[in-house]
This record gives sequence, structure tokens and C-alpha cells, in this order.
Amino acid sequence: MRKIALPLSPEEQQVLETFVHTGKANARTLTRARILLRSVAGASIAEIAKEQFTSEANVSNVRQHYRKGGVERVLQDKQQENRRHALTGEGEALLIAIACSPVPEGHDHWTLRMLRDKLIELKVVESIDHTTIGHVLKKMNLSPGKGNTGVSPS
Repeated sequence: MRKIALPLSPEEQQVLETFVHTGKANARTLTRARILLRSVAGASIAEIAKEQFTSEANVSNVRQHYRKGGVERVLQDKQQENRRHALTGEGEALLIAIACSPVPEGHDHWTLRMLRDKLIELKVVESIDHTTIGHVLKKMNLSPGKGNTGVSPS
């Protein structure tokens, strides 16, 4: 078992100690901070992985990120660049407006599929899954089956 300590400065160690002890971050970020602190002590990658209930690859990646960008790079989650949102803010607003509008004749409430079809008909999107419509409505605390006008409360 090869043990190679990371050369963190006393200031960086203090930042990490404070970060871990305040505990005001997500578990993934706290684990990365603990990995760095154990790396300073010279623990091996295998030991750290076992202690932190993570993989050796994760420990190696955290150490590599530290070498490339310091503590800040390790403690900040990287923004997902290519993540695509099915609906823009305007699309979501239109979805809610449609869902709150009167129900088409012959129906007693909006369904997720009817809302999806309406968005496609209005050329808001080329295609979208009906479950995505449900997620957007849930995020807004709305439900297509409430009341006679769709998502409006009775």
C-alpha cells in the first residue's frame, strides 16, 4: 500500500476542517473534503476509500482535482454544460397557462398527454414526454386533475 500525502497548506487545511465541521454542504462535497483531509495525513487511496465508503477511483479523482485547481475546485460542483431542459421558462409559463385554461369540450380535465399535444400543436416544442409535463406541474405544485379547469384549485 503506497502512501503519498498531499501537500495542503495550513490555510487550506483550516478551510477544509471548518467546512467539514459546519456540515452545511451536500454529502458528496463533504466526502471530497474528508478525502483531502485524510490525504494530508498520508492515508493510502484504498484506506481512504474504505473509510469514506467510496471508490478508489473517486479518491484518485478528488486528489487529481486538488492538484489541478486547489481546494476551491474540489469543493465546488462542476456545472453540467450540455444539460438540456425540455422547456424554457417561457414554455413552462405557457404550459401552466394552458393547464389553467378551460378544458377542451368533451373532457372534464386536462391530462398530461393532452397538455403535451397542445404544446406540440402550438410549436412550443417538437416533442416532449408526458412525464416531463408532470414533473413541471409538480414542481409548480399543480395537478392536471384538480377542479374543472385543469390545475386550478376548486
